[in-house]
Amino acid sequence: MKRKVSVVIPTYKRPKLLIDCLTALSKQTLSKEDFEVIVVSDGPDEETLNSIRPWLESKELKTNFLQTPEKKGPATARNLGWRSAKHPLITFTDDDCQPAPEWLETFIRHYNDEEFIVFSGHTYVPLSDNPTDYELNIGNLQTADFITANCACTYKALLKVNGFDERYKAAWREDSDLEFKFISQKIPILKIKDAVVVHPVRQAPWGVSIKEQKKGIYDALLFKKFPQLYRSKIQAKPLWNYYLINVLWIVLFISIITNNTMGIIFVLGLQLLLLSTFVYKRLQSSKKSLSHILEMLGTSIIIPSLSVFWRIYGNIKFGVVLI
Repeated sequence: MKRKVSVVIPTYKRPKLLIDCLTALSKQTLSKEDFEVIVVSDGPDEETLNSIRPWLESKELKTNFLQTPEKKGPATARNLGWRSAKHPLITFTDDDCQPAPEWLETFIRHYNDEEFIVFSGHTYVPLSDNPTDYELNIGNLQTADFITANCACTYKALLKVNGFDERYKAAWREDSDLEFKFISQKIPILKIKDAVVVHPVRQAPWGVSIKEQKKGIYDALLFKKFPQLYRSKIQAKPLWNYYLINVLWIVLFISIITNNTMGIIFVLGLQLLLLSTFVYKRLQSSKKSLSHILEMLGTSIIIPSLSVFWRIYGNIKFGVVLI
């Protein structure tokens, strides 16, 4: 009997990217009869539905389109997708990814009808000759142990861990949470380097790293659930430099209102040293254009305070102490 697979793609109002992903799936070497594609919109999205209608009506791919009643994040969308799947092996990718032609066939080749098995593929991130700090951050996906942009799980493995935790409302740490649940349940995760997905880096607005700090809320949730795995695989030590920077801002404020000139000079000098170190680290391997240097300077002043703020917010929200 031929092994068959379901592909789940969460999406929301990115029809052009989604169509590129579907185009890549239409070029799979695996027979079109042996896989289905389940596109799940994270909330009502008529624009995307209308854009991919030709794919839904065509026989080129067996494609289904589902929608969650409201926007709740990709974790909720993926749960709806895999729970609606027809086949025992579920693969996940994202709408901004393009699976290589042999992606599905590679997973199938390593799958031997195990009830509980997980596969993690290789995600390739093409970078420019002079990548920005944002590009380099996305490039870290290439060395990640497990990401939902490129993985395959048996239906029973997902059922055993109850799928994705829907408290993750953003695309952040929900894949690590799933990985840690598999590890806790002793479900094998095998690395399949030949199962390749290309993850292009989209153009990001100036100062995108400031907006990204809000995702730190979910580090608190992940730490609460899996403290040891979080420390061993995500963040080994507390962000002491961030906390020091914030303490120094408080000391600077006190020095100003008490008219302590020596205190002001000392704090500003130390802050300048810490800021210079942070900016240097971010620029060391990234683009050196004037615009990018100014972006690194501006965002580096703000990031430590925002990061700590959202982490404290997450600590309060989820009742944990992550520093």
